[in-house]
Amino acid sequence: QVQLVESGGGLVQPGGSLQLACPASGIIFKIRPMGWYRQAPGKQRELVAGITSDGYTNYAASVKGRFTISRDNAKNTVTLQMKSLKPEDTAVYYCKADPPYSRPDMGIYWGQGTQVTVSS
Repeated sequence: QVQLVESGGGLVQPGGSLQLACPASGIIFKIRPMGWYRQAPGKQRELVAGITSDGYTNYAASVKGRFTISRDNAKNTVTLQMKSLKPEDTAVYYCKADPPYSRPDMGIYWGQGTQVTVSS
């Protein structure tokens, strides 16, 4: 059974920091590209940051320089460090496991999401 369980969300003031974590089980974590997405009320889900199995990263323009994605293959965990948070970062944050590029048949998996609220 595949499980991705996000944690670390919460309420933070503008300018503050949070770290989200997503441990994964039931998948071969080290071969999968991983990503963090977010969905604000009334908006579509959007990519925040991604990391390949080799550790290459990409970021949405709105978070570049403030957010850092990383992975620990020994712990099967992907992490999102968020700094200088803004009210517009408020959303439910989701962890996603993509299939390896050569194995699209291995499927896509999502976590259940964790709420991040940036407000004074």
